[in-house]
Amino acid sequence: MDLFFELAELSISGALVGLMYTLIALGIVLVFKASGVANLAQGAMAMVGAYLTWACLTLAGAPLWVAIPLGVFAMFFVGRGIERVALRRMIGQPAIMVIMLTLGLEIMLRGLLPALFGPVKKRLDIGIDAAPIIIGPMLIDRAYLVSGAVALILIVLAVLYFNTRQGVMLRAVSDDQPASWSVGISVERAIGISWGLAGIAAAAGGVLWGSIQGVDWTLSLLLIKALAVAILGGLDSILGVLVAGLILGVLENVAPVYLERFGVSGTRDVVASLVILATVIFKPYGLFGREEIERV
Repeated sequence: MDLFFELAELSISGALVGLMYTLIALGIVLVFKASGVANLAQGAMAMVGAYLTWACLTLAGAPLWVAIPLGVFAMFFVGRGIERVALRRMIGQPAIMVIMLTLGLEIMLRGLLPALFGPVKKRLDIGIDAAPIIIGPMLIDRAYLVSGAVALILIVLAVLYFNTRQGVMLRAVSDDQPASWSVGISVERAIGISWGLAGIAAAAGGVLWGSIQGVDWTLSLLLIKALAVAILGGLDSILGVLVAGLILGVLENVAPVYLERFGVSGTRDVVASLVILATVIFKPYGLFGREEIERV
């Protein structure tokens, strides 16, 4: 294959994968924008959403058009429940303790769901044809194309949501919680909604990834990819995670192929870690994050 078409094929596939990373990272951004807390349970929430959808489809026998919305929107209440039962009790505690709590939830859910449903990988068929799409000399994975398109639509809907009345309320809470309290906005309710929306984003991403690689505990490892996207884009920027997701997806898909030709192998899983490390060192607020300067 011509070098140009090879690079184009790798870049397109990487961008589609990056959109799916962005969808999961969106939940991290939503929670951080509302509460200033990094949600380290987002990977496990994606896994839970995929398991719930699989259970509705396989165990309950629900049709596909019922199982997917049911599994995804059930995660809205799971997200709200996590905030109400666990996170709200941590009000007034140091931020690091709240972050550690979300990490504890990640670890607990990562072990609990496989224990309930069994360790064997579950097949989640959402009706995407396995045949690739042929564009000239390029082969585009149909599952990646459909999943990337769905992810992009949901990201656009999230952007539009923040222009609604409720979205403006969440933006106000993210900008200044005391001021929001003073004008009668329920900050606790806003944070609860942000966790619910994070649950929807995680479940949608989990279902898309589960349809590609199957449903098991490894879906929770998407947390690393989502964190890399959120940190690179800026923890408080939806536009940032969209751009960062595309960057990470392309880098992760292109770099290993060419590095392997120079004898460097096994780099695919290292890319996300390097992105996190480089961003924290050289641009701590990410590409589009809002810099906050505190004067002492």
